[in-house]
Formats: sequence, C-alpha cells, structure tokens
Amino acid sequence: MGAGLGLLLVGAPWFLSVSPETWPGLEMLRAAALAFGLGLAFLLDDPARNTTSVVPTRRPVRVGLRVALAVPLAAFWWTAALLLVPRDARPPLGAVTLEVAAVAVLALAGASLAVRCTDAAEPGVAVSGALLGGGLTAAFLLPRGWALIVPAADPRWTAAHERWAAVLLVAALTAGAAWPEPLRRRAARVTGRR
Repeated sequence: MGAGLGLLLVGAPWFLSVSPETWPGLEMLRAAALAFGLGLAFLLDDPARNTTSVVPTRRPVRVGLRVALAVPLAAFWWTAALLLVPRDARPPLGAVTLEVAAVAVLALAGASLAVRCTDAAEPGVAVSGALLGGGLTAAFLLPRGWALIVPAADPRWTAAHERWAAVLLVAALTAGAAWPEPLRRRAARVTGRR
C-alpha cells in the first residue's frame, strides 16, 4: 500500500502536466520514501504472533525471511520511483537513496523494537505514527544546524547526508539488536513457564 502510494506521489506531476524545469523531483521522492516507510512499518505485523512464538524456528530467522523478501521489492520500487522522475529533475541519486534507505531501516527498527518490547501482535499502526511524527519533526522542528531535510543546492547538503548516514547506521544496529527474542521469553521456554 505504501509502495503504491509512493509511486502515485512521484508520478502525480505526469498527470498534472508539470514541465520538467519546475518538476519537484526531490520533494516527490522524499514523500514517496515516507509513504514506503509507513508501509514497511507493518512488515512485522503478525496476527498469529502468540501461536507462532512456540514454533522451533527462532524469531531472527522469521524476521530475516520477511526482510529478505522485502528487499528485492524495495529495490524494484525505488528504481521505478526514480524512473518516474524526468532526468533533468532528478536530485543526486546516491544522497537521495541514502535518505530512502534510512527511512526504510528506521521503519524496520521501530517495528523490530515494538515486536521485541511489547506483546502487540500488530504494532504497525503505532510504528507508522511514530515514523510520520519523526518525519514531520525532521522536516520542521530540527534546528538549522541539525537539519536533515535540505534542498539539493543548500550548502548544508553534505552535512545533512552525513547525519542521514548516522541515522541509517543507528537504525540498522537497533533493528539488529531487536531481532532476537527477549531473555524473559527465552527463559520461559526453557523452564516451561510464561
């Protein structure tokens, strides 16, 4: 759902007959990244979570399989989104791809933390709300020296993308740390208690 909405956002100027000179490529790609991240927040939702927790396959394997299936689709989606933006309106691809990767991994890290720290079977709604709130905070409330959302011609562009790289690294480490099952659940399995 988020991927489809993201492609609609990027492709909307085609339907509005916007000229390539005034095409808002960077803004459309950022909006698409947020929509895609909101969709990824639901990747780890599992209505049967309470029954699948007793299967012999550990959670890192189950989560890893879901993520492994999502990665090729995400790459295909991002390629399609980039191709929808006319060549003259495309921002620097490496930097914008870094932003998209950071948003996607943030969504997965939030979902992983919610699964690890709560008993909610479907934490996607809460995670997507937090991601949307974080995106709005990054866009409007961060001080000028810490800005993440800057125009491509802004002198802060490079510094902002160094911060995006840090966000990506912290989110990836957080997601990886949240994949294993909590110790209290492991202990309950060994002792047979809940």
